[in-house]
Amino acid sequence: MSTPRHRSRDGCWTCKRIRRKCDRTRPTCSACSNRGVPCEGYEIRLRWGSGIASRGRFTGAEEPVESSIPPRVRGRRRDLSRERRRKRATGVTTKSEEESDRQLAERTAGVLSNEQDRLFGEFLSSGINILHATSVNDARNILQSRLPILCQESSALYAVCVALQASLTVDVKHRFYEYLDVALNLFRTELSSNGAYLQDGTFTAGLLLCSIGVMHAMPWTMHLHGMYGLLQAHGLYGPDQRTEFRTHLLEVMGVMDLPTFTVGRSTSLGFWRHHCCNRISLPHSITDEVEVASGLPRSLLDILSRIGHGATEEDFWNWPGSPGSLSQHQLWEAYRLSGMLTIRHGHLLLVPRPSGTLNRSTVQANEARNGPLTLPSTAVITCRIVSHLDALRRAFIATQGDGSLIYNAIKYPVFIAGLQADLLNTQPELKEVLRCCLSTYDNPFDFERDFELLLEVLEEWWLRHHDMANAHELALTRGMEIGLL
Repeated sequence: MSTPRHRSRDGCWTCKRIRRKCDRTRPTCSACSNRGVPCEGYEIRLRWGSGIASRGRFTGAEEPVESSIPPRVRGRRRDLSRERRRKRATGVTTKSEEESDRQLAERTAGVLSNEQDRLFGEFLSSGINILHATSVNDARNILQSRLPILCQESSALYAVCVALQASLTVDVKHRFYEYLDVALNLFRTELSSNGAYLQDGTFTAGLLLCSIGVMHAMPWTMHLHGMYGLLQAHGLYGPDQRTEFRTHLLEVMGVMDLPTFTVGRSTSLGFWRHHCCNRISLPHSITDEVEVASGLPRSLLDILSRIGHGATEEDFWNWPGSPGSLSQHQLWEAYRLSGMLTIRHGHLLLVPRPSGTLNRSTVQANEARNGPLTLPSTAVITCRIVSHLDALRRAFIATQGDGSLIYNAIKYPVFIAGLQADLLNTQPELKEVLRCCLSTYDNPFDFERDFELLLEVLEEWWLRHHDMANAHELALTRGMEIGLL
């Protein structure tokens, strides 16, 4: 019969493990020595993390780790049942959370998709009118009918339309830059993939991005230069692509590139002068009809494109005009006279120096060519420009727009007249008319930021014009690129 073993609580670790009575002899117990087994000693063995325990089995230890406690052997029915319930509950919860997240993502995507579709529909019905300067029902506005098909070819174009309309819609204006970022990324991707030919959809998207830049005084010339690089490399027209719509896109690009139509830009491509003046070779006849984006006859645009490249005041003075409505003639006269002032004073006529700085181009050569022809003084021309603009403003208010988009095109003559600061400071009634022309309450197309920025620049010019070489300094110091089209 074996002798009973007594558990040793204070003995060495070897005796504790085999539950043998230990005589606690140090450094090794006699029981282990007599049996010829190594004695594991009496040191305290603890495993801990961080922190200090003040009571319990781990007193004095720094937060003993749970793994130092031997795991309980599984096997009891209660343990197994509890484990099954825990796993089942955890699985249901995880699946429920995943389902909830998925449903939330779907609802969010659905809301955004519905919002984008709504914005695109609003752009087609009304927002698109800010891109033209003739009338709402003008049959020559060929973009509207082609836009849905083009958006199927170009996801960038759809995104740009949504972003543009978001900037005009009060309840989603806070999301404008989010939509714009998406549009810019898609446009850059499409532009890089149009290796052989600039497709109409991508071309249109780029021009609308320029329009967004014009509306918000953000830099936009780089989009023109990016598209121009592809056009130079692969031709303006693709195979069998000399269509009326393609010509329209090229003309819009030419208008946006006109050197005197932008404040704060130093480089013009001369696109209209090089590629849009020769209209005889086109398979479709456009003669001297009005270009719909600018609202101006093409013959007048031809002269504007040559400012700084041979155009004279007499060219504008002798321009014969073009058939149009009373309001159109008011607008065209304001532009014709503004062109004369641009050449005479050179406020917007800049030529790049080799150093990269800007210098006002001289006009003595053009003045010498005036010869015996006597042209009106600057004061008279400025008053006539303001008179035409005031007539346009009054007609616009009286008719509540009445489908006319001509008022979209007033920025260039307003700005050119506004640059005559010395005259305006002595005749405040002229200045007040210009302020009224740019007042937001006269604009039904939500142009307030566009017109307000222009008025801010003019107000600063009227105060500080003697301290600056030209109006471009105002835009450059503000980091803006102000389109006047």
